[in-house]
Amino acid sequence: MTALKKPLDHTRQTVLITGASSGIGAEFARQLAARGSSLVLVARRAERLEALAEELGDAHGTDVVTVPMDLARPGVGRLLQRELEARDVEVTSVINNAGFARLGLFHAQELPSISAELALDVVSVVDISHAFMPALRRRGDGFLLNVASMAAYQATPTMAVYGASKAFVLNLTEALWYEARDTGLRVIALSPGATRTEFFDVAGEGADGGSRRMSADVVVATALRALERRNPPPSVVAGRSNRLAAVASRLVGRRGTTEMIGALMARGTAGR
Repeated sequence: MTALKKPLDHTRQTVLITGASSGIGAEFARQLAARGSSLVLVARRAERLEALAEELGDAHGTDVVTVPMDLARPGVGRLLQRELEARDVEVTSVINNAGFARLGLFHAQELPSISAELALDVVSVVDISHAFMPALRRRGDGFLLNVASMAAYQATPTMAVYGASKAFVLNLTEALWYEARDTGLRVIALSPGATRTEFFDVAGEGADGGSRRMSADVVVATALRALERRNPPPSVVAGRSNRLAAVASRLVGRRGTTEMIGALMARGTAGR
C-alpha cells in the first residue's frame, strides 16, 4: 500500500514547465505562482516567456527563470540540466506539458512531420523525466506531472500518432507513479480533453472532433487538486464528461470505441 505523502508545500518548489509560453503550460505557471512556487519556464518563443515572467513577477513577486529552447532537440534533458546548473538553479518539480498534433490520415502525412511530433510528444518527455528523476526522488517533496490527453484512452483516427504518443505518456507516467510510491515524490498524468488553447492553430480546428472545449484554468485546477492530495492517483482526467468517456471506452471495447472516435473525427473535419 502506498504511504501517505507529506502535504505539498508549493512555496518550497521550483517548478520546471515545458511548453510554458501559452495554453495549459502558461496556466500552470499562473496558478503555481499564485501558490508561491518559483518557476523555470521553457519554450521556443523567448518573447512570450519574458512577457509571462514579467506578468507573474508583477502579480506575485515570483522568481522566474526563462529558458528559450527547442524541446525536440536530441538530449534535451541533459541540455536543460546543464543550463540550469550553470545558473545555479535547483529544480524540485517538473511539468512536461509541451506537445503538438497534426490532423490528417497517417499515410498522407510527411514523415519528417511525424518524426517531429514523436520527438516532442514522446522523446522529450522521456528525456526530461529521466534527466531530472534521480534528483526529484532524492529530494522527495516535489512532483513530476506529465500531460497526456483523452486521446490516450483509445485509438484516434486522423490523429493516430498523437493518440499513440499520449497513450505512451499515460502508461509511462503511471508506471513511474508506482516506482516512486515510497520516495515522497508525487507522480501523476493529466489527461485533458479538448481545451481552448493554441493547440488547434497547429492541429487544425477539426481536431476536437466536434467536442466542447474546456478552459485551461479548469484543466489546471483539476490537476493541482489531485496532486495536492495526500495519496495522489497515478492519473487524472479533467472534466466529468471526459471521465465518463474514459470509463465508457473500457465498456464498449476496442473495436466499438475506435469506430465511434473515427466517426466523431470525420464529423469534426467535414467541410474543412
